[in-house]
Amino acid sequence: MANGILSADTLAAATPDVARRTWPQWLGLGVALIAVAVTAVVWDAAGARLLLGALGLFFVVRGVALIRDARSMTVDLAGRARALGSGAVVGGLAGLAVAVASADLSARVLLVGVPVVLLGASAALLARGAVARRGGLALLVWSLLVTGLLVATGLGQSWARAADVATVVTALAVAVLGVPLLIGGLNLRAVAARPAPARPAGCGGCACGAGGCGA
Repeated sequence: MANGILSADTLAAATPDVARRTWPQWLGLGVALIAVAVTAVVWDAAGARLLLGALGLFFVVRGVALIRDARSMTVDLAGRARALGSGAVVGGLAGLAVAVASADLSARVLLVGVPVVLLGASAALLARGAVARRGGLALLVWSLLVTGLLVATGLGQSWARAADVATVVTALAVAVLGVPLLIGGLNLRAVAARPAPARPAGCGGCACGAGGCGA
């Protein structure tokens, strides 16, 4: 989702009406992610549960949105969107269930899940274009460092301490994800503030929806 959130092309294509409807959602989600990350770090007793539950809820909502949007896509894209959406819903519900069930189990899920997700994201980026590969290489180095830190903490101190470190790393990742959402929401707010283009003299607006007077 943070994959170049609201790039220049996306902002240029967004109309003021669409921007006015969507910028509060982007801004609110960015603020919520950062708030969850900060709370999880300072709330030792339930930080892992909060993070896992918030991520689970996010994936459920995102998965439902993908399944819904698949109805307006081509057949190939619709199949991929439904598969991704279904996987996100199932994974999100599982995360929510674990978060509700146990704090210790939530911490263990993060301990295992953080290296897996980081390494998986690195592999996905390395399989793309040159720009993405550079980002994937940087993420791979960071993923190996984090994985090494978790293993060293688990062997040298305790796996409970390693789970605490995994919770902090997850909170940092969630906060980083919230930053581009904030930027995107502010950019969309700027688009929403643009004045509507003036109609030419004598234009009644009757052909605007059909491509303009030339149509």
